[in-house]
Amino acid sequence: MRKLIVSCFVVGVVFNANAQNYWKKNEGKTAKVILTNSATNEKMVDKGMVKFEQFGQPKETEACIFIAPTFKYQKLIGIGGAITDASAETFYKMPKNKQKEILEAYFGKNGLGYTVVRTNMNSCDFSSDSYTYVEDQDHSLKTFSVAHDEKYKIPMIQEAKKAIGNNFTFYFSPWSPPAWMKSNKSLYKGGRLENQFYQTWADYYIKFIKEYEKRGINIWGLTVQNEPMATQSWESCIYTAEEEGEFLKNNLGPTLWKNGYKDKKVMIWDHNRDLIYQRATTTLSDPETSKYAHGIGYHWYETWNNKTQLFDNLAETHRAFPDKFLAFTEGCKEQFAMDKIYDVSLGELYGKNMLNDFNKGNALWTDWNILLDETGGPNHKGNFCFAPIIADTKTGEVFYTYEYYYIGHVSKYIKPNAQRVGSSSNRAALTSSAFMNENGQLVTVIMNDSDHDIDTRLWIEGKAARLNAPAHSIQTVIL
Repeated sequence: MRKLIVSCFVVGVVFNANAQNYWKKNEGKTAKVILTNSATNEKMVDKGMVKFEQFGQPKETEACIFIAPTFKYQKLIGIGGAITDASAETFYKMPKNKQKEILEAYFGKNGLGYTVVRTNMNSCDFSSDSYTYVEDQDHSLKTFSVAHDEKYKIPMIQEAKKAIGNNFTFYFSPWSPPAWMKSNKSLYKGGRLENQFYQTWADYYIKFIKEYEKRGINIWGLTVQNEPMATQSWESCIYTAEEEGEFLKNNLGPTLWKNGYKDKKVMIWDHNRDLIYQRATTTLSDPETSKYAHGIGYHWYETWNNKTQLFDNLAETHRAFPDKFLAFTEGCKEQFAMDKIYDVSLGELYGKNMLNDFNKGNALWTDWNILLDETGGPNHKGNFCFAPIIADTKTGEVFYTYEYYYIGHVSKYIKPNAQRVGSSSNRAALTSSAFMNENGQLVTVIMNDSDHDIDTRLWIEGKAARLNAPAHSIQTVIL
C-alpha cells in the first residue's frame, strides 16, 4: 500500500477520496460561458450562464466533457510569448496609441493575461541583422555590451514587465555563440561550440544575465540552446544530447551556481517533440548533469516529418522525469500570407497544441513572436511567419488573428499556479482541458475543430450543464 501511494505522488496525481466536497460548495451553481465562433465572427463573447443539474450515468450516444476536480496534476507556471528583435522593432514603428493598445492586449488587465516573456540572446532569424554582444576574438569578453538591445528590445520588455507586475516570468535562449567560438566559424548553418570555448560561452550567459538585471529585467530562466539539432540558414548551433549534458554539467551549471544564480531555471533540449524523450533520457541520465536542469523545453515543428504533433512523447517524458517541468518554448504558423490572417485554422493550430500539451503535463507555454509586421517579419533570412497580432507599419493598423483569441481562451482565465484537474472527452472532435485556479474557480476550455455543431454536456460528479459547441469554435466555461 505504501508503494502505491508513493507511485501516485511521483506521477503528480493527488486524489481526494471525498469526491462530494467539490459539489458541496458548488451545489446549484451556474457557470459562465465565453465563446469564439468563426461562423458568426464572435470573438470571446460572454454567452451568459449555464446551470448544472442532476445527470447520472451518460450514455455512449451523449457527447460529454468529463471533469474530475479531485484529481490534481501539474501546476501552471504561466503563459506568454516572445519579444524578439522583430516584435520590438515592429512595436516601435507603430503610433503611440497603438503601442499602448498592443501592450494592453497582451499584458493589461483586460488583455490575455500573459505573464511569460522569452527573448533571444544574440541574434536570431527574427532580427533585422546578425549580431553578438562582443567584438571578434574577444576571448576575455571585456567588450561585452547589450547596447544593441537597448534601442528596441529592452524597452519593450521593460514595458511588458511593468504591465505584468509581480508575476513577470522572463527567460532567454541563444541561437548561436559568436562565430569565432564555433567549428564552422559562422553564426549560421549549425556548426558546434568548440571545446576550448565551453567555459567562455558559459561566462557569456552570466554577462547577459547581469546586464539585463542591471536594467531591472529579472531573469527567471534560460534554455541551453535553441533547436540544438537544427542546421538552419540562420543562426544555429548543434549539440548532441551528450554534448549538451557535458556543457551543462561542467560549465554552464557550475558557473550559474558560482555566480549566485542557482535559482535560475535551466531548460534543456528546446526543440521538437520528436526527439524529446531520447534527449531527456540521455542528457539527464547523469545525476551530476540532472541537478542543474529544472525543465525540458520543446517546440511543435515535428510536423515537418510527421502528419501530426507527437503529444504522447510529452507524456512519456513527463512520466520519466516528474521532477522536471515541461515547457513549450516556441511555436508559430510559418509561410506568412496577409490574406490568410483571418483563417480560423490559425487559432485551431494553437488550440489543439495548447490543450493537448497541458493534458500531457505541460507547465509553461510560450508562443513565438508576439508581434510581427505586414510582411510576417522583419526577418533577415526571409523566414516570414504569422503572429497572434499583425501590425501594418505603413498604415498603423493592428490586426488580431484567431491565434490571439484561441490563446486567450486559456491564458485570460487560467492563472499562474492554477492546477490541472482530471478531464476527458468522449468525442474526438471535442478537445478539452481543465484547471482549478488558486481561488477555487474551475475553468474548462473546449474546442470543436470539426465541420459540425455538437450538443454536449459538461459533466462533473453526477451533475451536468448543457452546452453547444459550434463547428470551428472554442469556449471557456468558468464555474
